[in-house]
Amino acid sequence: MLKQIEGSQAMAQAIAACRPELISAYPISPQTHIVEALSALVKEGSLPGCEYVNVESEFAAMSACIGGSVAGSRSYTATASQGLLFMVEAVYNASGMGLPIVMTVANRAIGGPINIWNDHSDSMSQRDSGWLQLFAENNQEAADLHVQAFRIAEELSIPVMVCMDGFILTHAVEQVDVPEVEQVDKFLPPYEPRQSLDPSDPMSIGAMVGPEAFTEVKYLSHLKQLQALELIPHVQKEFEAVFGRQSGGLLKTYHCDDAQTIIVAMGSIVGTIKDVVDERRAKGDKIGVISLVSFRPFPAIAIAEALRGATRFISIEKNISLGVGGIVSSHCSGALSQAGISIKDYEVIAGLGGRNITKHSLHKIIDQAEADQLAHLTFMDLDEELVEGELERERRTRRSGPLAENVMHHARMRTNVAMGIDQPKETLIR
Repeated sequence: MLKQIEGSQAMAQAIAACRPELISAYPISPQTHIVEALSALVKEGSLPGCEYVNVESEFAAMSACIGGSVAGSRSYTATASQGLLFMVEAVYNASGMGLPIVMTVANRAIGGPINIWNDHSDSMSQRDSGWLQLFAENNQEAADLHVQAFRIAEELSIPVMVCMDGFILTHAVEQVDVPEVEQVDKFLPPYEPRQSLDPSDPMSIGAMVGPEAFTEVKYLSHLKQLQALELIPHVQKEFEAVFGRQSGGLLKTYHCDDAQTIIVAMGSIVGTIKDVVDERRAKGDKIGVISLVSFRPFPAIAIAEALRGATRFISIEKNISLGVGGIVSSHCSGALSQAGISIKDYEVIAGLGGRNITKHSLHKIIDQAEADQLAHLTFMDLDEELVEGELERERRTRRSGPLAENVMHHARMRTNVAMGIDQPKETLIR
């Protein structure tokens, strides 16, 4: 049903249409509205046969999902940022045990310093945890991906994260065709677990495995990821047949057929990039964008084929591997290398901690790349004056103080000076 609705509310209704039997919840912004809305649906009886469990931590939330899934229940939870980190041990257990849990990650920066705004550092930190990771460009795709996630998870018996940008999507009110129960029933079969505890047929799940079999277990988990590369497009086509719209898949291309410059990105920023592409196309610039939906499994062959005819690609990422650079860009470069394709590549780190990514800044980055004047690794809109000020402070004195607080303090002080607000002398010379 087409609704003007907040993203989190749309997610809750889409998830409810999948008939989960266990929802385990612990609040952390910006996912809280999702589990709050689900709790209301359970309480009012709109989600019959579902056990809603309030737990004491994110670790407990994933642990309860593990228990519910092992017992044969379709299980769901949601988290973000530090909450995801707190449940990490159980996150690895869920994938290692092959449990088809679906979890929303409302992407938010990881501290410290504390930051509640959006980037992709939380889910990226779990890229090797064994979970599939699907990234939504908008709230329509996020709702659709949740429905597809249960189908994919249960077919392969593997857990799936649906990643949607915190606040940008979770708290945005926009038009969403929310999947309804009758539609979902045509697409998503009743839950039939590949494994579950049964008193009449006792077994061990999650037992210790020694060196004689551990490699084989991990190899089979690796194969599950490769199987997902084939299953995800198949599920997308079946979804389109039932719901009448394209959504999900491994990746989406926009004006890439003749593009000499292709931007690779994930999540909500793709919408802004598409606007920039349209503006540049109107002036004759052959440019396109790849919206990466499936980060895990990583669609190396599809990426290489989409980039094959380009002269250069620019990866714009809301994450960083410290001391290395962009995570998505390194995956794309590896895919091109395996395919024997050599094109110019640029890594652009942008939007960390919720910093705005503007069309002006995107145009500037593209201009520099197309003139071959862009550094291989670039931090979009980096305030070099603030950085150099902190480096100089560290050179000047051993007891230079806390880095994050120093940078924030001087950023505020500079703003106040620009606004004509007097500063105490000791503040100015600190």
